[in-house]
Amino acid sequence: MQDRALTALLPPAPPRQAEPSEPNPTPAHRSPAAAMNPRTQMLLHGRIVPTLLRLAWPNTLVMLAQASVGLIETWWVSHLGTDALAGMALVFPGFMMMQMLSGGAVGGGIASAIARALGGGRREDADALVLHALVINGLLGLAFTGLLLAFGPALYGALGGEGGSLRAALEYSDIVFGGAVLIWLSNAFASVLRGTGNMLLPSVAIVIGVLVLVPLSPLLIHGWGAVPALGVAGAGWAVVTGMGLSTAILAWAVLSGRSIARLRWARLRWRLFADILSVGAVASVSTLQTTLTIALTTAVVARAGGPDAVAGYGTGTRLEYLLIPLVFGLGAPLVALVGTNIGAGQTARALRIALTGGAMAFLATEAVGLAAAIWPEAWLGLFGHDPRMLETGAAYLRAVGPAYGFFGLGLALYFASQGAGRLGWPLLSGLLRLVIAVGGGWVALHLTGSLAWVFLALAAAMVVYGVVLTAIIASGSWFRRPG
Repeated sequence: MQDRALTALLPPAPPRQAEPSEPNPTPAHRSPAAAMNPRTQMLLHGRIVPTLLRLAWPNTLVMLAQASVGLIETWWVSHLGTDALAGMALVFPGFMMMQMLSGGAVGGGIASAIARALGGGRREDADALVLHALVINGLLGLAFTGLLLAFGPALYGALGGEGGSLRAALEYSDIVFGGAVLIWLSNAFASVLRGTGNMLLPSVAIVIGVLVLVPLSPLLIHGWGAVPALGVAGAGWAVVTGMGLSTAILAWAVLSGRSIARLRWARLRWRLFADILSVGAVASVSTLQTTLTIALTTAVVARAGGPDAVAGYGTGTRLEYLLIPLVFGLGAPLVALVGTNIGAGQTARALRIALTGGAMAFLATEAVGLAAAIWPEAWLGLFGHDPRMLETGAAYLRAVGPAYGFFGLGLALYFASQGAGRLGWPLLSGLLRLVIAVGGGWVALHLTGSLAWVFLALAAAMVVYGVVLTAIIASGSWFRRPG
């Protein structure tokens, strides 16, 4: 039914003209384009802005809903005290890195590979990629569980955790990373669907998981009736439960044949692993850069101001992390649109799509950043009233908020580059951001002793990230061959 609705929105395809010496086309001799699903044809021929908006709105609303749940969870945890809030701030960069790796980096590699296969008419490869995606994400999920359970105490201690904040971090971390494989598999199934241009089913699955998590989180954190209060650990159990439900729904959607690319048992082939990892592995480095920027500057803030300052900075950066799901609403369609068009040889259209999506992301994230810079207390006051926390968080938002638009611009072009399968330039731009933010922040702290200059270094890093990446992609770097 959904495909018939899409067909009605598309202009009729021009009839194929037979050459004088060519027999009339038969179903066995149809071109790949003629056999494409209507959704794929929409990605190739639909008007850019309406198509982007049509595909983005389910993702954007649902990603914002999912991020809002994290904020609600933080609000409930803040009632447990500053140590609990600081503990979640220590875990949050690593948890978000896992989400970004599984959904945005490796997940983007999955979506890009499937989009390029469908755009090129390689339907059997698209089906086989589903199995390869599940193998990759399943193994990575298990690896995350092992690493964080083994090295969590050392990691959070190095980031400034001590005493009660370190204990709270470990309580939360052991549970959410213990269920890491659910997050990785959920994002594998969601990326398969998004690679085909289906943004609605992943959104529905996430909404259902969110609806379960919203009441479950305060129930498990603070207890009620026969349900004991689990504290910070309860927040972790709520996350794992909601994600488990979303994973089950997405698995059903793909395994029941409601996806253009379907799971079929096949011999594992390195070429198909490479199709995913050639994008996903490089994108993972870019994701690591983003997370390291937050994690290392958290350590700088801890050195300068202690746990109270970490709580304020961590609360402020939650708004920065909120930009990621906001841009992901546009980013997932960008992966599918750019990948499908490049697979079909429509390079000029692919570039127009990327730059249009980047401009839309800039406007959305800059609006958020300016509002946060003007009214920082409206955001920070939701999570606590400790004077040191409010002071640090407000200083961060006033300095960095006006640069959020450039972060959103660069992030959108990073997703578009995933679709193009060309992630070298986003990687370089992310490295520049990391060096300016962390290196500049350390130098500023040593020279001035003031966090205000550290935050200005973070803002400058965002501007460089967005401007450099836009200039490089607009120059046509995707389509130039090395040498």
